[in-house]
Amino acid sequence: MPKLKTKSGSKKRFKKTANGRIKKKQAFKNHLLTKKSKKRKRHLSKFSLLKSSDKKNIKKQF
Repeated sequence: MPKLKTKSGSKKRFKKTANGRIKKKQAFKNHLLTKKSKKRKRHLSKFSLLKSSDKKNIKKQF
């Protein structure tokens, strides 16, 4: 059986940390930004760690 290719969409959206955790960019920072406060936009621009319930599905794609 040949090796499986990694999903190119998940390759662009997720990164692995040194500890093996998976980090992702947060949602709600693409459009309609005028009504959101500066503080909210600043916090959304940071990376967040993936929830443990989603980790199993995403790890398969790496």
